[in-house]
Amino acid sequence: MSTDLSRLPGAEAARLRSLRAYDVLPTLAEPVFAEYVALTARIFNLPISLISVVLEDTVYYPANLGLPGHAQQPRVETLCSTAIAQARTVVYCDLDREPHAAIPAEARQVARANEMRFYAGALVRLPDQRPLGTLCIMARQPRTFTAEEQRILELLAGLISQTLVARQRCRALPRAGGAAWQRLSGELQEEIQALNALVRYLAARYGSMVPVPATFLTQVESRIHDLQELLGDYGLPG
Repeated sequence: MSTDLSRLPGAEAARLRSLRAYDVLPTLAEPVFAEYVALTARIFNLPISLISVVLEDTVYYPANLGLPGHAQQPRVETLCSTAIAQARTVVYCDLDREPHAAIPAEARQVARANEMRFYAGALVRLPDQRPLGTLCIMARQPRTFTAEEQRILELLAGLISQTLVARQRCRALPRAGGAAWQRLSGELQEEIQALNALVRYLAARYGSMVPVPATFLTQVESRIHDLQELLGDYGLPG
């Protein structure tokens, strides 16, 4: 049974109405968003990375690396829902040691059943800036996560948000909007793949260090700014 939006707090009801209006699930299944997810997993050398879309009762995973067949689950069971509830990035370095108040019992139980120990999720936003869900990373071992690493995760989530704006604006063009989006999407994928190549090189140079070294992250951030500039060339905010 669907949740009655009139019974939800005003901000959450407005967020859900906006989510339905933008219809982002088909969009986030496009290849460029899978590229973002793969890049995120590689940067942090983690096996699982997802984009989540948090609806009233269900969380969907339209871009998914590391959890094949895991397309959706009840919202009460998800860690992504805690980022929406708190309206900020959430980081759980060791889910077995987190205070019980931080995570709903159902989500804690499912994480334990799936042997998940680490989770970090940064907000992805709709074109109107309301949060739609998260870009998240997970692991079955505890992991430290520095402020510098969190900043990079948030920058990557911001790129996904900007790309959603770009797609909307391209497709709103009176003529050749679809072609404009296809061109931009292709350019973005090329840039993401080039950044993936840099990350592979840096990983070979630095090894699998936890946390990811600051010098590694500085070079990654520089290339993230290149992606922001590419989006800016299309008249989009950086």
